[in-house]
Amino acid sequence: MAAVNKLINEKPLTHVWGHTALALRGYNQTNWGRTAELCTVTAFRPTIEKWLIRAGDVCRRSIGKPVNLVARLEKGDEPLLADYSEAVAVVMGVEMAQLELLEQHFGFTVGDARLAFGYSLGEVIAVAAAGLMDFDEAMSVPLALAADCATLADDCTMAIVFSRREKIAEDELALMCLDITSQGIGTIAISAVLSPNSYLVIGQGKSVDQLESLARTRLGKRVSVRRNPDKWPPLHTPIVRQCGVPDRAAALMETMKLVHDRPHPPVFSLTSGQANYGPLTAREILRDWADHPQRLWDAVRFVLGSNIQTIVHVGPAPNVIPATFARVAENVAQQLGQSSWQGYGTWAMAGLAARRWLTNLLPRDTALLRAPLLKQVILEDWLLENAPKPGETKPFEASLDSPNGYEDLK
Repeated sequence: MAAVNKLINEKPLTHVWGHTALALRGYNQTNWGRTAELCTVTAFRPTIEKWLIRAGDVCRRSIGKPVNLVARLEKGDEPLLADYSEAVAVVMGVEMAQLELLEQHFGFTVGDARLAFGYSLGEVIAVAAAGLMDFDEAMSVPLALAADCATLADDCTMAIVFSRREKIAEDELALMCLDITSQGIGTIAISAVLSPNSYLVIGQGKSVDQLESLARTRLGKRVSVRRNPDKWPPLHTPIVRQCGVPDRAAALMETMKLVHDRPHPPVFSLTSGQANYGPLTAREILRDWADHPQRLWDAVRFVLGSNIQTIVHVGPAPNVIPATFARVAENVAQQLGQSSWQGYGTWAMAGLAARRWLTNLLPRDTALLRAPLLKQVILEDWLLENAPKPGETKPFEASLDSPNGYEDLK
């Protein structure tokens, strides 16, 4: 994470809020982050406890047993895979609390941002936070499916398939996974598209072994497969179909009412790869969320191709999204540092990409050259650094002179 920390903007948020994207994290092996520290701030603790109690109540109704997230926080007790439902409740409750703290003490609501998106569970939270669905109802869907997803994790292995230099063809990797699955040794599939040269896959049984043995032959000599030692629910893969998870999610959402026709701000979906949540699409996207891969790279391209100047990372100890943007920024910065005609040409194009009107005229991927200009802020760190003292109200140093909306993001 050293490279990430170098590229995270440590200064207070002084950029125009209307040019800011909210990025929400999903489930991880650790889910409290700096929440205990935030609770030591007198002005923050009531809001955090309120959301933990609310999320705990929804969780209790879903799993049918007592849940006390405040007590878990005080003990420093991390909910692990065996308590996957409570882990879901922790992430959702903490992220909603952080967003409310931003509104209560610094005067800015989620709707004031230009864009929101979330990785995995973060997308469900983004949809609720942006007002498309009621929080309790949105939370009830992943909770109703949590037990089966956790059980499926017992026989699953997560791995990253990557190449340090070459692009890996997504279609070829997907076809390779289908071929392995057809052998009957376990289902394996892409769970996330992190970049053109890195993918997360999740496989059952010996399927990852087979992927590892075939990867360099079918995908390229420089391709590597690195296993994650922890167990992960096989969300965003066809594996969850074995317990009927997607169809059960769809059935649960049939009676779910939309609070508004569209989320405010627009929510970019890592499921569909578009900012296309609306009255006709919302339920279908969230149904597909269960078994379709997370298209994080599409979000990277969309953010850099929009007039986004700052990303605010919401949630406890976010890692996947800030690391991805930091890696792109670092790679571009290294490219700009080349003392060659190629390097100078890239430097000149980067200057053009910083201007939105020119970016729209250039090939889409040229916008990636804006990556070093993008500011990243970890919200829990920023809240602690700018916490109001007792009786003090601190204005959020920003302006609301830039409207947001779907048309403006095109």
